[in-house]
Amino acid sequence: MRWCWLLLAVSLHGQVVAEVKALAQGGDFAGAEKMAAAFKASQGANGEYLEAYSWLGRAALAAKKYDQALTYAGKTREMALALLKSRPVDAEPHLPIGLGASIEVQGQALAARGQRSEAVAFLSQEVKAWKATSMRARIQKNLNLLSLSGQPAPALDIAEWVGGKPKLLASYKGKPVVLFFWAHWCADCKMQGPVLAKLRREFPGLTVLMPTQRYGYVAGGADTTPAAEIKYIDKVRKEFYADLADAPSPVSEENFKQYGSSTSPTLVLVDAAGLVRLYHPGKMTYEELLPEVRKLTGGRG
Repeated sequence: MRWCWLLLAVSLHGQVVAEVKALAQGGDFAGAEKMAAAFKASQGANGEYLEAYSWLGRAALAAKKYDQALTYAGKTREMALALLKSRPVDAEPHLPIGLGASIEVQGQALAARGQRSEAVAFLSQEVKAWKATSMRARIQKNLNLLSLSGQPAPALDIAEWVGGKPKLLASYKGKPVVLFFWAHWCADCKMQGPVLAKLRREFPGLTVLMPTQRYGYVAGGADTTPAAEIKYIDKVRKEFYADLADAPSPVSEENFKQYGSSTSPTLVLVDAAGLVRLYHPGKMTYEELLPEVRKLTGGRG
């Protein structure tokens, strides 16, 4: 009876990804494979199937089953490349999500097995291979997690902005800087803002920059024009980040790709010499950030 219900579930459009994910994350890899296979038999090895199958690799990685994760990632990649013989990668959203996940899993699993240099080489190759696709920021994030710390902070595109006019990132040398990549739709970003404002008050030498980008929509997901979205971004900035209102906010998709900001928020701490000291996709609490900022500023607060 259970499998009758599961087969009914996979026949429903959009359900297979959630069902395979739930089974795999629960440790039922055999059940997840059967679920994916049932969908494949009904619908074919399409992008949705690929995204669902990619959750096997992601779940194996989370369970620290690195050899198994690499096997699933390899199979996902093989199937994705077969699909790409007849269509562009970004023709619909499922395939790039699945292929991107396989690249992420392979890089992280190699690093976890102690093969860090191999992981960096692999991810560097993949960034170049998929630079013109929607996967670029995601792959760059994984590469940055392994290699950006201790390196010079990449330059920011400052051609467009809201708030105070930004300067070239290199001109901030001599001062510690926090780069706070945020999105107008992001609830976690709105929680992060007050934490950064408090730290800036406690460490007066700390500079906060707030890069953001357009997403093509505004409140409620409504489509909009580029000019109208800029006004909306500025409205959100003033409403939810009032304590950081003077922080320059460059608006550029390229900044997000260069820094691999596929997770919002993304935080990057840059020291007075212009070197990255922390790269962190996702929000951080005050307690988590405080010791990092102390190190960044030499404890001067």
